[in-house]
Amino acid sequence: MTNFLRRSVLSCALAALLPATFSINAQAAGAADGVDTGWPNRPIRLVVSYPAGGVSDVVARALGEKLTASLGQSVVIENKAGAGGAMGLDQVVKSKPDGYTLGFSSISPLTLSPHFGKPLFDVQKDITPVVSVMYSPVLLLGTTRLTAKSLPEMLAQAKANPGDVRWATAGLASLGHIMLEQIADQSKTQITHVPYKGGGQQLNDGLSAQFEVLSTNAGPAVMQHIKAGKFKVLAVGAPSRLDSLPQVPTLAELGYKNANTTSVFGIFAPAGVPAPVLARINAEVNKALALPEMRQRLEATDNVPTGGKAADLAKQIDAEFKTNAQIIKAAGIQLN
Repeated sequence: MTNFLRRSVLSCALAALLPATFSINAQAAGAADGVDTGWPNRPIRLVVSYPAGGVSDVVARALGEKLTASLGQSVVIENKAGAGGAMGLDQVVKSKPDGYTLGFSSISPLTLSPHFGKPLFDVQKDITPVVSVMYSPVLLLGTTRLTAKSLPEMLAQAKANPGDVRWATAGLASLGHIMLEQIADQSKTQITHVPYKGGGQQLNDGLSAQFEVLSTNAGPAVMQHIKAGKFKVLAVGAPSRLDSLPQVPTLAELGYKNANTTSVFGIFAPAGVPAPVLARINAEVNKALALPEMRQRLEATDNVPTGGKAADLAKQIDAEFKTNAQIIKAAGIQLN
């Protein structure tokens, strides 16, 4: 296991989390009274839960441009990284529930972070899923420091030299972190976890080969570096092989079914935002994602636009929360 984790069987407190349901917050759904019928009549702040430069930041800014045009008000991007994305959502939770502060984040702070200690906010009551934006394949990359040319070779090196292989992720309790732990547990290897606060600095340090392996979402910059030979792709977390990397196997193909996951990103609001405002945001985001330009921009880097109803995103969060709890319990992993 990693330097940051130890094996343990999770207590019954984890099991108590399983019945939790991430449905649309009832207060938000029924708060039609007092609606600002002129919404939006001033700029909207979109808090991105990761540093500038990563795929989430790029997509959020592209989406912000489309929303600015359709809403007639500026959508101002603000990056707030930390705690695997939870810091950004915490800032959203603490904002006034008027629809002028929204969050853009993966669902990991809601489906993973609660299993590793006390979360910054009540993930069932304080945050409202508004709309799914995309899912992003996870790439497992080797830097120029790694001599292995495949995942089996990398794991063989890690087994021969416990702790020498360093794997960088977007942070503790991030999706990449859990993928690392599942692979390390199943392969019986010791890999050193190097957590960052997001993808930007992680990618820069990977280019300078400050570690051997990193897991990151597919994105324009990442794909360019792969084509330039600065990273080698060991495996992908995706339902099937990527069209842009047909020679690269999925983690499921390599025998790591539980680690074969993708990152789901969405728009979130604080609890209590009036239902008509939430419905308007959902509709505008769906409209933006349906634009050919926006879809092509995402699909060109293997990110898949989603959209849909708020209730669909809530159900997906609920399902992944329960699945992650089972995986974490089976692997016996917990933060020190």
